[in-house]
Amino acid sequence: MLLNGVRKAAIAGARESGKKGMERAMALSLRESVHLVSDPRNLDESVEEVFKLMLGVNCQRSPGPAEIAEAESVTAVVGFGGLLSGACVFRSGGLAAIKIAAHMTGMEFEEIDDTVKDGIGEICNMLAGAWKGKVPDLAANTGLSVPAVITGRDYHLHVQAPEFKLHHRYRFDDACFEVTIICDGLQ
Repeated sequence: MLLNGVRKAAIAGARESGKKGMERAMALSLRESVHLVSDPRNLDESVEEVFKLMLGVNCQRSPGPAEIAEAESVTAVVGFGGLLSGACVFRSGGLAAIKIAAHMTGMEFEEIDDTVKDGIGEICNMLAGAWKGKVPDLAANTGLSVPAVITGRDYHLHVQAPEFKLHHRYRFDDACFEVTIICDGLQ
């Protein structure tokens, strides 16, 4: 009985506020904010924040071609789901991955072990979270997957026809890495 009264009041309120009130009550869309979501400054700020906070290093965008020429590379992928679907991809050479993990943990590493892989996965996760946090509607309506980490040689990550893609190279000291935001669907 009470529920019917609440329902009737909501319907009456919506009629009174007119079509604009009903449109506001409809599902949220990021299409109108795509310029904010795809702003490359958000990615740069996210990288700077995460690396300064978690590693204590200053990180700068690096112009020019990819500098990851090592035999083994490390790639972490964190998926986005919700109003935006896609992924945050972090890629570095093995030596840079070891250096990043060493800064994170205060430990020394001789090889890419599980701790290094976990560290790179966590860096990717923090970058994805920081990036999506730059746009409030994106932060509130998009979730993150658990990071997946891939190591090896001669592999390529392919995404078919993304709506937009941000791809930047960064460096601190002599460590170089790439961060890519891929949006394959935007509601």
